[in-house]
Amino acid sequence: MNKRLLLISNSTMYGQGYLEHCEAEIRDFLGSIQDTLFLPYALHDLDAYAKKARQRFAEFGVRLHSVHQSENPVDAVNKADSFFVGGGNTFRLLKNIYERNLLDAIRERVDGGAPYIGSSAGSGVATVSIRTSNDMPIVEPPSFEALGLVPFNLNAHYIDSDAASRHMGETREKRIEEFLEENDRVVVGIREGSMLRIEWPAVTLKGTTGARVFRRGADPQEFHPGDSLDFLIG
Repeated sequence: MNKRLLLISNSTMYGQGYLEHCEAEIRDFLGSIQDTLFLPYALHDLDAYAKKARQRFAEFGVRLHSVHQSENPVDAVNKADSFFVGGGNTFRLLKNIYERNLLDAIRERVDGGAPYIGSSAGSGVATVSIRTSNDMPIVEPPSFEALGLVPFNLNAHYIDSDAASRHMGETREKRIEEFLEENDRVVVGIREGSMLRIEWPAVTLKGTTGARVFRRGADPQEFHPGDSLDFLIG
């Protein structure tokens, strides 16, 4: 299997432009690939989102085509050289993927070697399910089960607990612990500025800020940029 994925926590870092913090990694990941198929379904204004992504990828030397502007979305997926799935609301994104019958088509292309880049919601839908998303369920997809391109769950934009905070709601860590009470699955919390690069079966933590790995019945483990997380695939 030559499956390749780049799962980015966030599209924009504070003080930087769109995809600026991960530009070098995207360029290296795509290599000589000159075309990518964009899935903009996580946002409401599809045309505006596609325009923004198209302009940015043009700076990478990559032609971006948005699937929502295709006459036959399934056919567009079947012919895609690579994928970029953008951020926004994870529930809206997955609902649109289901409604357009793209789930199996994307799986087949990525399993066949088409590189997949996800950011935020786009990273979340690449995993087993979207049950560890931070988003509100503003719409209801047919299932929370997602693309399943990797055998773990993800929490993008992971934020550490602040001991000085007076906020009385659940921390991100607590919410993931609640998930593990009902689900026996590994969850990777990737902070803003981090990403997972997967060259199957190798998994490397990239970026600048690190990640935490959660398992049922175990303390969270801290990982740093450059660390191998091959055990996630194992």
